[in-house]
Amino acid sequence: MLRFKKKGQGLLGIDITSATVKLIELSRQGGRLQVESYAVRPVPDRAVVERRIRDMDEVVMTLKRALDHASPSTSRAVVALPVSAAITKVIQLPASFTDDDIESRIALDSDKHIPYPFSEVAFDFQRLGPHHRYPDQQDIMLVACRLQDVELLTTAISQAGLTPAAVDIEGFAMERAYRTLLPKTMPQEAFEHTTEAVLDCGASMTSFHVMRAGRIVYTRDIVMGGRQLTDEIRQGYKLTFEEAGIAKKTGELDRYEERLLGPFRTSLVQQALRSLKLYYSAAGAHEIARLILCGGGCHLSGFKEALARESGLDVVFANPFADMQLGRQVDIKALGKDGTAMMTACGLALKDIEP
Repeated sequence: MLRFKKKGQGLLGIDITSATVKLIELSRQGGRLQVESYAVRPVPDRAVVERRIRDMDEVVMTLKRALDHASPSTSRAVVALPVSAAITKVIQLPASFTDDDIESRIALDSDKHIPYPFSEVAFDFQRLGPHHRYPDQQDIMLVACRLQDVELLTTAISQAGLTPAAVDIEGFAMERAYRTLLPKTMPQEAFEHTTEAVLDCGASMTSFHVMRAGRIVYTRDIVMGGRQLTDEIRQGYKLTFEEAGIAKKTGELDRYEERLLGPFRTSLVQQALRSLKLYYSAAGAHEIARLILCGGGCHLSGFKEALARESGLDVVFANPFADMQLGRQVDIKALGKDGTAMMTACGLALKDIEP
């Protein structure tokens, strides 16, 4: 099973990407969420490739540095697998089935649902409610992945001194963050019928999600991210990986914008537009009302403006902390800079406290 423990108080949401380890601890104070601790620390080059850990020692050391900085009050952690590593499927089973019955049936029929040997699989499920046509049946959300992918993540957090509480899926964490954190300027009834897109610009991958009533109804992964630009800077100007990253952040290479940043920005805009087109071709029964940007690469100079101009959509940056209180030890300025990159980590930390 993907679950490890029952729900409890306090979780660390830990988002391990190709570029950084992001860690956040949230709590609910009255009717508002509060950031208790957080940290973002860079991951050495190639230690994580396409969201999978390749150098365990480096990732564990990065996690320890993040923990030393954040000093969280809990050691229970939740991490996430990339959507591409998981199989998600809705199946129908008798409404009378208990959890044990469901688990047994999934194991018995695993070859129908899961393309891996059952001994190599971790799985979980969630009841979605009665089937819309057959009241004696219930819909079950089945999520499965390779056990080795789960073990890589749990080993990393265990070696860093944390307790694995759950392994989630990035898409589920993004849904949770979207529903709970992004400020709503419309009544609930209108929200239930609103369609928005989220473009998550990461280091090696950019993900395009279409949200309807807070659920992902379409998703597309784009093999393109900020690290590609960093590599181009490094190779073009004979810099180390660290020097190229600093130059990109500080704007030291602004005079080369048309040579490097311009073409990269244009390519990213074109990929976003292609994602919109594919959505409307494949599943686009509902018109997208707004495009929300998140991830560490979304602040590329001129990207937001170019995307708004080319798409004709209202394009905004995600701000998951807009309605949150901040704990005393949280650096407000640093959190403000990192905010758009913290959506997945926040969604993970919300696993126990989402209303």
